Amino acid sequence: MTENAASATGLIAFLGLGHMGGPMAANLIKAGHEVVGYDPVPAAVEAAVAHGIPMADTAADAVRGAAVVLTMLPSGKHVLDAYRGVGGPGLLSVAPPDTLFLDCSTINVDEAREAASLAVAAGHRSVDAPVSGGVVGAEAGTLTFMVGALPGDFETVKPILELMGKRIVHCGDHGAGQAAKVCNNMILGVSMIAVAEAFVLGEKLGLTHQALFDVASNASGQCWALTTNCPVPGPVPTSPANRDYQPGFAGALMAKDLRLAVNALESTGVAAEMGPLASRIYDAFAAGEGAARDFSGIITDIREKSQSPGAAGGDGPAGE
Repeated sequence: MTENAASATGLIAFLGLGHMGGPMAANLIKAGHEVVGYDPVPAAVEAAVAHGIPMADTAADAVRGAAVVLTMLPSGKHVLDAYRGVGGPGLLSVAPPDTLFLDCSTINVDEAREAASLAVAAGHRSVDAPVSGGVVGAEAGTLTFMVGALPGDFETVKPILELMGKRIVHCGDHGAGQAAKVCNNMILGVSMIAVAEAFVLGEKLGLTHQALFDVASNASGQCWALTTNCPVPGPVPTSPANRDYQPGFAGALMAKDLRLAVNALESTGVAAEMGPLASRIYDAFAAGEGAARDFSGIITDIREKSQSPGAAGGDGPAGE
């Protein structure tokens, strides 16, 4: 996008500059957009300033005069409270008329639809666009955005999203982006548990990690949890398993997303068993040290419960 095109978009207020939001906002700055940020956490503010992001003193100050309000917040409650003005001026009331509210948080589908209704009733436009790709994707500008929006609003916001991601999918009307995200992450959580269990089983049966990977990655067991985020070190050098499970996508976030999936399953009456089971497994994982580890670290819990010889990371059949 040229500077002229970026200027035509107008000011972007970016609220929520944590591990994901900070790099996303920095990419907008690099592309020539006028961005003003806000985050209540001092460390996030310090990192944002280091990336050249101007900061406002309050969320309301950031939103005044903005053409787009982009939120990347921890939960649906945070989004709805910010819109309504719980604990401060409501963003919907201080934003200029016809502001485009772009929420990239991961929240309940019902909450996303409620947020959209509030925005539209206040004379604004609304888009939900949760992301996939983790911190690495946020930094590289290679995120996937799953977008719920009216067609005209999607066309308006797409050029902005393309500066932060490599794949932008219009999933449908308000809330459809969150619906796609919750379905995708339920698949991911279930598949990572299955992949981790298979590796621990392979260790018990005397297979090396590389042998199992070479077979499964080229056979019917192939999936993203195996070929990109492999839960054992070695076969995929860029996977978090090679960095002692330092997160790309933390266990606490997977537990949160699976709870959102369970909420959606219950509200729709889907007779699912694997999603709720995965949710319980990741809730237990995130209750301890797993909260701050990559979600692929679930394999360590499976090993401990299995008393696998691979748990020690030795050089025997299961070692690398």
